[in-house]
Amino acid sequence: MMTPIHWLAPLLLGLMLAAPARAEIGQIKVAKGQVTVERAGQALPGQVGLRLEAQDVVRTGADGSVGITMRDDSLLSAGPNSIVALERFDFEPTTQAGRFDSRLDRGTLAVLSGRLAKQSPQAVTVRTPSAVLGVRGTEFVVAVEP
Repeated sequence: MMTPIHWLAPLLLGLMLAAPARAEIGQIKVAKGQVTVERAGQALPGQVGLRLEAQDVVRTGADGSVGITMRDDSLLSAGPNSIVALERFDFEPTTQAGRFDSRLDRGTLAVLSGRLAKQSPQAVTVRTPSAVLGVRGTEFVVAVEP
């Protein structure tokens, strides 16, 4: 006779393997003042070391700023009162191919392009409420007023 633990363990293992893994796309390297990360309806403190995922929204307060390093070594820096959505990030380190789509709803965003933009500049975009910017250089700054 099978005890509950005998059928429960394989079931739990199967569920864990079937659940989609959330891939890390970057990490907060610097955080000053108020910084939060919205993920799946929850607000997380934007602390140094927090690993970021696609669909995360990073918000800074009036006294806040944040520095983020992406997996392709892109560097993002958002100033006070900024809202930056990390909509999509796919990166294959071997070929350096992929896609990076972000959105700046408010505030400032400075970007130092990483390996992805250097390999395929057309694969990196920043949307704002009034424009879509395609990366054609290695450094740029975007500002959106409320």
